[in-house]
Amino acid sequence: MNEAIPPVIQSPDTKLRAVLADILALSEQRVAGFDQDTELFGALPELDSQAVAGLLTEIEDSFDIVIEDDEVDGDMLETYGALLRFVMDKRAGR
Repeated sequence: MNEAIPPVIQSPDTKLRAVLADILALSEQRVAGFDQDTELFGALPELDSQAVAGLLTEIEDSFDIVIEDDEVDGDMLETYGALLRFVMDKRAGR
């Protein structure tokens, strides 16, 4: 009897934290401490204007979504909660 092991499914929250840690070279412990109100753009020195493009590309790849240029604004990157809501809305087709 050879049963296939089901793939591990990450929650959007866990996956987004992993993307942030990877792309911004942040420790997993630091990213684990982010809450809905944790400020990102303008507060994290690692998330500068050059890092935004890499972050958004990795989010697109990891979540199988397309982020249009006109969707990128300061509000979506203001806090961790705002970025997570944006990703979840995109995944839901909104």
